[in-house]
Amino acid sequence: MHALLEVTLPVFIIIGAGYVSVLKKFFSPSDVNSLMAFAQRFAIPCLLFNAISKLRLGENFDAGIIASFYISSTICFFLGILGAILIFGRTKEDAICIGFAAFFGNTVLLGLSIVDRAYGQSSMPAAYLIAAIDAPYCYILGITAMAIAQKGGRSILENMRSIIVSVFRNSFMVAIFLGFAVNAANIELPRVLTDSLDMISVAALPAALFALGGILVEYKPEGDLKVISMVCLLSLVAHPALAWLFSSQLLGLEHKIVRSATVMSAMAPGVNAYIFANMYDRAKRVAASSVLIGTVLSIATASVWLLVAG
Repeated sequence: MHALLEVTLPVFIIIGAGYVSVLKKFFSPSDVNSLMAFAQRFAIPCLLFNAISKLRLGENFDAGIIASFYISSTICFFLGILGAILIFGRTKEDAICIGFAAFFGNTVLLGLSIVDRAYGQSSMPAAYLIAAIDAPYCYILGITAMAIAQKGGRSILENMRSIIVSVFRNSFMVAIFLGFAVNAANIELPRVLTDSLDMISVAALPAALFALGGILVEYKPEGDLKVISMVCLLSLVAHPALAWLFSSQLLGLEHKIVRSATVMSAMAPGVNAYIFANMYDRAKRVAASSVLIGTVLSIATASVWLLVAG
């Protein structure tokens, strides 16, 4: 529990600092919106490109962990959409952002740290593999679903064209694809460029978390508590339960892989859940509050899944 607190509390403190700063008027809402724009459009794309371009994906690729993690996350995505529409009467666009919050966990900021602290380096290759693919998979699925929802009545070809345009207009996806291209081509970037990317990457997540805290002042959870509860239930309970079932019971993977798949699946909604909602100006209060509440709840739920995973 002490190790978990050391990992999760700094995240909560940064979000809380942003919240208090806007609440006490040290910063205005427009200030934190500008900071979020910096993080969303520039700093985080630099972080994604920098990380993906350096990863050694081929050395530790395991189809089993990919299947167990992403089949379970995709199920949670569609359960979130169906629940938002059928139970809570939300629009299709709102429901996609809610489903996105339910299946895009904080695998980088929380997941990698917790797996490393709990199980050591032997379990890290599987965790790195999940973290490397998480953002591309989630954004492609989310953007595709949103493009289909917003382009109803068009032909399949027109929808595909719209999806491709949407993907390549998104700075996150451009950064991810460029990172994979540099990685695959084994291109060595100039030192001055990599040093600049390292400096920006350090600022990306703290800036996004601080801005998220400030934005929470505006997006209070009143009226959306039931939807937020559904998101947290899918993210913190359903996703790791399904990942454990697929990896240990159905696929019979190695124990160290089961541990990584289960614990990485148990992470709270990440800041990208709000960034995605902010991109489309939909369900922002649900996404922002789910990140905050889910992070607090994960202090307890992650401990349970650590015990389940062994």
